[in-house]
Amino acid sequence: MSIRIAHASDLHYAAHTLAQVDHCFSFTVSAAIEHQVAAMMITGDATDHALEAHTPAYGALAANLRRLADHCPVLLLQGTFSHEPPGTLDVFRYLGGRYPIHVADRIEQVALTRDGQWIASVTARFDALPPNTILLCSCVPSVNKGAVAASVGAAGAGTAVGEQLAHLLAGFAPINRRARAAGIPTIGMSHGTVYGSLTEHGVPMAGFDHELTTGALFAADASAFLLGHIHKHQAWLAQERVIAYAGSVARLHYGEQGDKGFLMWEVGTNGACCELVPTPARRTLEIDFPGLPEMAALQALAAQQPLAGVWVRVRWACPEEDRHQVCRAEMARLFAGAAGLKLEGRLVPVLRTRASGIAQAATLEAQVAAWAQTVQASVAPLLDTLHQLQSASPETLVARILQDDDAACGKASADASAPCSAAGAQAQAAG
Repeated sequence: MSIRIAHASDLHYAAHTLAQVDHCFSFTVSAAIEHQVAAMMITGDATDHALEAHTPAYGALAANLRRLADHCPVLLLQGTFSHEPPGTLDVFRYLGGRYPIHVADRIEQVALTRDGQWIASVTARFDALPPNTILLCSCVPSVNKGAVAASVGAAGAGTAVGEQLAHLLAGFAPINRRARAAGIPTIGMSHGTVYGSLTEHGVPMAGFDHELTTGALFAADASAFLLGHIHKHQAWLAQERVIAYAGSVARLHYGEQGDKGFLMWEVGTNGACCELVPTPARRTLEIDFPGLPEMAALQALAAQQPLAGVWVRVRWACPEEDRHQVCRAEMARLFAGAAGLKLEGRLVPVLRTRASGIAQAATLEAQVAAWAQTVQASVAPLLDTLHQLQSASPETLVARILQDDDAACGKASADASAPCSAAGAQAQAAG
């Protein structure tokens, strides 16, 4: 026996994300209905922060959940408390619809019955399977590390949470094996960080304060384990059993790697498989320069592809004294057709070298010479400039600079009209 379920996560509904998130989650709901899934699982962070019930974001989320509930049973898992404060999801239990919405905000097991109802265990797990069960779900919502830290101390909170969750997950194994023997598919659901997983920016999650390990998750002996919290889709396989993050349905930040979407699962008694269904998440164009932005390269990129609907970010680094060479207005003009443009320039501070013994030099000329020796600069031009500053008025200096600029421009024009052949160059040098 197998069952088809849809798995979405990390919707992050909020005022500032509404347009993008609702577009992607509406697509997810429509696709789940089209594929006639038996249930929809959402593994946490449906909201980005506490939302008041009258806000458009809260209303849009409720409308899509009701649309789902008219098609199939829905299970909502409690996510990170900073995103979903306790109680945020409670009202969705009462939306109505053809099928129920169950909110798993405690450690429990939930059985989906043949008539599309949810039955929750009184304690952390069932002693016996409810009648007519067609899917057994072991739910581990986000853990309040603050409560753990209050009892064991902040330093040991991460390790303590991991140890307790490993013990809890292993405790689900006996009832999951009994379900398998009865031909009932089993899944686990959690919202947390797996050691060694990758963030949406491709950075490995290493450390001792992460709640979960793949070994602990596989120890639950479920055919599939559905995860939320990390915004990048990734999966682990052991024999035919699968652990997978769905990732976020929308791309909310620059630099996020991979497709965004939801997972379509086929879960059997002895194994599972899943497929990422991409959502129409916004496209981003990332352009990084190690130094000053190259306008020719930007012009080529802007001309090579359509910019409609694309969010562009240009990043560069330059010394403080060169920042006037960056023309933000020109970059804004190049990418005027993009959905959004973010310009991030990083100023590299000038590192000043102090010459040893410079304070002991008797004259300003001697101090300049000492500094030039330290930075390996030519002394003569520096002293010449110093003498000009000491002897000439500001007006005279400005006149000389303008005269030198005019001479340089005249030489450049003459060079441009000169012959390019080797013979012409030699003749010019001889003259």
